[in-house]
Formats: sequence, structure tokens, C-alpha cells
Amino acid sequence: MPSKEEVFEKVKEALVDALGVDDDEVTPTATMVGDLGAESIDFLDIVFRLEKAFEIEIPRAELFPDDVLTSEEYVQDGKVTAAGLEQLKARMPFADLSKFEENPVVQEFGNMLTVDDLCRYIQGKLA
Repeated sequence: MPSKEEVFEKVKEALVDALGVDDDEVTPTATMVGDLGAESIDFLDIVFRLEKAFEIEIPRAELFPDDVLTSEEYVQDGKVTAAGLEQLKARMPFADLSKFEENPVVQEFGNMLTVDDLCRYIQGKLA
């Protein structure tokens, strides 16, 4: 199994290639959307590159639980409900949702996924 540093380097390489950002922009705390400028179409490319780099399969719903964010059961008035937050935590144990919990506006969800979250996800898949 690759070390944490090796996982980070491969994730970094995939993000640099997919997003056209500089090496030094890809830090563990950089957010995928806010800092690196990823758009929804970019995530398909990122997932493809990560699957290839790590020889794993990444189901989209596992990494990006859009169904929770679009469900009337979990979203009210543009905000994720307490039940929705619990669902996100259960489905995304690799992500630090503490900042999002403070103001769970659906539109801001994309700004919370960090490079470190992505690395933790990959490490979990490889374990």
C-alpha cells in the first residue's frame, strides 16, 4: 500500500493534469472548487485519472453524493438538514464536514472538499 505522501503526490499529479493548475497550488488544504477552480465536468476527468493512477474504481455517488444534496428529504430552503448532514457524514467519512456544518448551504458544498479529503478517500479505497 502506498504511503500517505505517495498518495498525495499521485493525487496532486492528477489534479495538475486535469485542472491545469501549478504544482504549488495543490496543497492538502486547498479546496477543489474554491481554490483549484474545479467544475463539475472536471470531476469526471479527475475521477478517471485517479482510477487509472491507483488502479481502483470510484463510483461517482461515493465521492460526490449528489442524491443527498438534491433530495427534498435532506434539503430545505437551500440548506442541508440535520438528517442530511448525518447522511453525508455516513457516506463521506473521509471528508471533514465541520466547516460545512456551520452553514450547510447546498451551493457551498462544492467549496468544502479539499485535496486532503480526496487523499483520505483514496487511502480508504486502497486499505
